[in-house]
Amino acid sequence: KNIIFNNEMKNKISFLISILAILIVSSISTSASEKIKIGLLLPLSGENKNIGTSVLRSVSMAVNKIDSSKLEILPKNNFDNPEQNYIAAIELYDNGVRIFIGPIFEKNIKNLSKLNDAIFLSFTNKLEKKGNNIISVGVNALSQFEAIEKFQRIEGLEKTICLIPEDHYRDEIEMGLLSTNIKLKKKYFYESDPTLLTKRIEKITKYDRRKQNLLDEIKRVEESDEFNKEKIIENLEKKDTLGKVNFDSVIISAFDETLKSITTSLIYTDVTPKKIYFITLNQWFDESLLKEDSSQNLYFPSVNKKNFDEFKQEYFKKYSSEPNQISLLGFDLVGLIFYLSKTNDFQLNNKVFDRKNTFKGKTGLFEIEDKRIKHVLNFYKVENNKFKKIF
Repeated sequence: KNIIFNNEMKNKISFLISILAILIVSSISTSASEKIKIGLLLPLSGENKNIGTSVLRSVSMAVNKIDSSKLEILPKNNFDNPEQNYIAAIELYDNGVRIFIGPIFEKNIKNLSKLNDAIFLSFTNKLEKKGNNIISVGVNALSQFEAIEKFQRIEGLEKTICLIPEDHYRDEIEMGLLSTNIKLKKKYFYESDPTLLTKRIEKITKYDRRKQNLLDEIKRVEESDEFNKEKIIENLEKKDTLGKVNFDSVIISAFDETLKSITTSLIYTDVTPKKIYFITLNQWFDESLLKEDSSQNLYFPSVNKKNFDEFKQEYFKKYSSEPNQISLLGFDLVGLIFYLSKTNDFQLNNKVFDRKNTFKGKTGLFEIEDKRIKHVLNFYKVENNKFKKIF
């Protein structure tokens, strides 16, 4: 009986092992054959059609580059409208999509948190989380200030001031500053109106006092018995001010014409990049900076320029047009999704964005953790009408 019992048990165990093996093989086979469905929520008509089309094209380039039959891209026009965006997301969700690239603009993330087992990689660079399933992938203030902090350490800068606009960027910039260990001597807020801006810069740099210091020194020398005082006065009269400012570097939180107005105002008040480090935020290699005298020796964090240039060349060769700046992010996001799914045995869910991980894309290094994405940026300088890489 014991022999019969043992044989029966062995047969049952063998049968169970066989069933288990079949289930495992079946699971692996199903996993291997499943597609990685990526939904795109983009403005493919209307005012921002060009941006949406540019991102769509960059995603197509990435898919061709990866060349995997596992990838399936499902684009939808969200008409740059929150309600239409949600309708498009629902349609894709019902088709089995659980990972989305988009929307591009923050206004369109409304209601997406309801699809809580899906992940939306939004192009916004806002630091504040709008939902546990919405991840901002833009080059945010935290990423930029961490690069600036690194530059501070390299150059030994200990008396940095920061100029912050009194507009919708203010909260984002302050949040970025608070999230890093960046050293600041003081923060100053400014209005972008040119007249008010110039007066504000004059006050920050103590221009009137330094101007008066020069006049007082000229008068003192004139009334003195100093040897060769005519030569001393001649040299003094070549100066605009006398006396140093109380900072060694300035972070200028500004873009476009406002940035140029601030650098021009600083130089007008005799605070030049030869004396003080001028640092600004990511300018996406705005070539108009190369033509401005006031922008020479300006430092800023940004994505990898070499890779960005290569991407733009490939894009132009294929589509005979220039890509939008954020298209590079679209390109990288396809690679990021494919990489994370590959490291997770091609089982893609929102938990893959919880674990600490890194991914090297064309923009540079992505750091992923706790459903947040941060960029490790490079640093550049405008020098001799070129963009020079610092690190």
